[in-house]
Amino acid sequence: MEVNETKKLENLKNIIEKYFNNSKSESKSEFYTAQIKVNYYELGCVITNMLKMCILALENEGHIMSSTNKNPVNVSLILEMVLEMFPANEFDMLAEINEMVFGYSQLVEK
Repeated sequence: MEVNETKKLENLKNIIEKYFNNSKSESKSEFYTAQIKVNYYELGCVITNMLKMCILALENEGHIMSSTNKNPVNVSLILEMVLEMFPANEFDMLAEINEMVFGYSQLVEK
């Protein structure tokens, strides 16, 4: 294997270790953290369907309490859950891998 390829693999290993550290620290908080064990494809489907549900609720005024709709959809709560589920760290990792492999970074404003 070429020295350059070996270096790339070494860098890839370092990036993966940085983002996929499995040691979980015990956090004492007033909040409960639910863990959902799904692969990335399933997670993408769940997030997509939750966003579609929010769109439908907003378009059909399902978020508004009325005499016929006693239990409206709490769209902001659903969107907060989607935001928590979104795998931002993994996207950061993919950006770093892309930069390492292809030698350039995507122009993204943060």
